[in-house]
Amino acid sequence: MATTDETPIIIAKPRPHTTVITLNRPERMNSMAFELMVPLHEAFEQVGADNDTHCVVLTGAGRGFCSGADTSNDGGPPPNIEGMTLTRIATKAMTVLADLVPTMQQMPQPVICAINGAAIGGGMCLTLGADIRLAGESAYFRAAGINNGLTATELGLSFLLPRAIGSSRAMEIMLSGRDVDAAEAAAIGLVSRVVPDDDLLTEALDLADQINGWSTQGTALTKRTMWAGLEMGSLRAAIEMETHAQLYVRLTTKNFEEAVKARKEGRPPEFAD
Repeated sequence: MATTDETPIIIAKPRPHTTVITLNRPERMNSMAFELMVPLHEAFEQVGADNDTHCVVLTGAGRGFCSGADTSNDGGPPPNIEGMTLTRIATKAMTVLADLVPTMQQMPQPVICAINGAAIGGGMCLTLGADIRLAGESAYFRAAGINNGLTATELGLSFLLPRAIGSSRAMEIMLSGRDVDAAEAAAIGLVSRVVPDDDLLTEALDLADQINGWSTQGTALTKRTMWAGLEMGSLRAAIEMETHAQLYVRLTTKNFEEAVKARKEGRPPEFAD
C-alpha cells in the first residue's frame, strides 16, 4: 500500500461504515517508534468511539506491515517523561506498547489486519490483537525478541500465539526465531488466508462489507464473547456467557424476525438493532 502522506497514522473511510487505519512510516517499515505508536493508540480510541464505523481494517504503508522495535534514534521518547528516572521511563515505554493489543480487543468493531510484508517482533504481536488476519503473498512473521538476545514473549504473544496455532508450533516459532512465510501462516491458522499483494486491501474491504451486512450489535457481541471465551476456564462458563449474549440480542431487538422475513422475501436483511 503506497502513500505520500507524512502523517504517521492515516485514518480513512473508503467505504460506508468501514474505517482503514494505516501505519504510515514506510521509510522505517512502520517500526514501533513512539511517534507512530502513540498516534496509533489514539487512532484506536478515536475510531472505536465512532458510531458510524462498524468494521476496521489495519494495514501498513510501503513494503512492510510493522518491523517491530525501532533501532534508530529518531523515533522520539515516550510521552510525558519529564522528571522521571530511567526505570520509570522504561515502565512508561513498555506500558505504551503493552496497551495496544488490549485496546484493539476492546474496540466494539471487528478489526481486520491486512498484513503486507514484514510483521516482526512487536509487529507480529500487533497482528494477533486483530480479530481477523489476511496476509498478502509478501507477508512473513518473526518473533524477533529472541533474535535480539531478549525473550520472544512480549505484548501478549505468549498468550495469543498458542491459542491461535497451538502450543508446540508457537514454542517452535518463538524459540527458533525463524521466519514464517504467508503460505505457512495460512496452513497453521496464523492467518485466515493469503491473497495477492495487489488485492490485499480490496479483499479486506470486501470482507468488511460482508460483516457490515449483519447486525452491528450482533457482530460487536460476537467479538466480545469470542475474546472473553479465550480466557474462560470451562465449557460450562462459556455456554453460560453465550446464552446470555444470545438472549440479550434476541429479546431486545427485532433482528431475528427481520432475518426470517428477509429470507422469505428473497432479499438481504436490514437489521435495525
